[in-house]
Amino acid sequence: MTDRQRAGVPGEEQESARRWRLVLGRYAEPTIPIALEGGDRTLDQALAYLYDREYRSRGHRHEPGQGGSLDPSAPTALNWLNTARELFPRSTFERMQVQAIERYGLTELLADEVTAQTLTPSRELATALMSIRGKLDRSVEAGVRMVISRVVAEIVAVVRPRFTAALSGRRDRSRQSPQRISQNFDWRRTIAANLKNRGPDGRLVISEVKFNARVRRTVPWDVILCVDQSASMASSVLFSAVCASVLAALPGVNCSLILFDTNVVDMSHLAADPVEVLMTAQLGGGTDIARALGYCETLVRRPARTVVAVISDFEEGGSVSALLATVGRMVEAGVTLLGIAALDENADPVHDPEVGARLAARGMSVAALTPEHFAEWLGEVMR
Repeated sequence: MTDRQRAGVPGEEQESARRWRLVLGRYAEPTIPIALEGGDRTLDQALAYLYDREYRSRGHRHEPGQGGSLDPSAPTALNWLNTARELFPRSTFERMQVQAIERYGLTELLADEVTAQTLTPSRELATALMSIRGKLDRSVEAGVRMVISRVVAEIVAVVRPRFTAALSGRRDRSRQSPQRISQNFDWRRTIAANLKNRGPDGRLVISEVKFNARVRRTVPWDVILCVDQSASMASSVLFSAVCASVLAALPGVNCSLILFDTNVVDMSHLAADPVEVLMTAQLGGGTDIARALGYCETLVRRPARTVVAVISDFEEGGSVSALLATVGRMVEAGVTLLGIAALDENADPVHDPEVGARLAARGMSVAALTPEHFAEWLGEVMR
């Protein structure tokens, strides 16, 4: 704001005008004639580089020479990325990344290897790339793969220890475990071993902590992950692919991975490679859970040692009666069926509660779980 503009204008109005100018962009200059200075000018340029595309798509044109601009070449895209990362909080910056690629088609962020490496990996960015991957040029495939690989590696690092601990075998309370992790903690033996230890105030003092060992399974389990890949399920497909890769590497577990919309695709041969699964998955289409579960039924060899986990929003587009009949047959045969509701970006369940209730009535256990808790659930049902 110039000295003339500042004169006689209350500070509160100045700040309000400044904020509105930054929110609305340089196209608001005729209405809000404020000359931005210093850090505000840099902030305005970073916002304009991305969000002016919205105005241009609606036919608005800005007179040359007014305000700052950033030329949309690959090096400038990298400059914008670095500048935006410094200017905005991480959560805001990650959202801008997603909008840049998904909404505004800023694919030069992926086409250039150096720029792609600079992108901040996030689950939101990975799911956005999965959703639009079929619309992207092949020149950006390497960048897409790079981002997805980094996100997968981060999730695997969190999820693998949970699955390993939960599925490494049943607890053996007769032996002490060398794995001092929460899943193996034996509170009964810990209390018993420390009853003699009392502090000055009479409270129990824990000096020796006990952990259970686990007995390895001699008879393997078959786990079939049946994953809805309709348009709204990108995040669930991401987590499911990671879970399948971890399960495929565990001893005593045979893992199958089935993706479906209105068609069914058996991805079991790629279960150990989550990145390849995600680069191959075709998100979109409707939902036919009955057809997918019917295919899973053909894979069952040992019903009593088989878990079928259906990950879906349960917005069934196929025959609900056929779905319920298949669930009834499999439960009667001894198969353990788990229904896992989709989660949104806030980890809130997104599913059809009526279909979920009807599936539960037929014997399928239905819950909304994060991958970490899914590991613990599997561990419970596979004891």
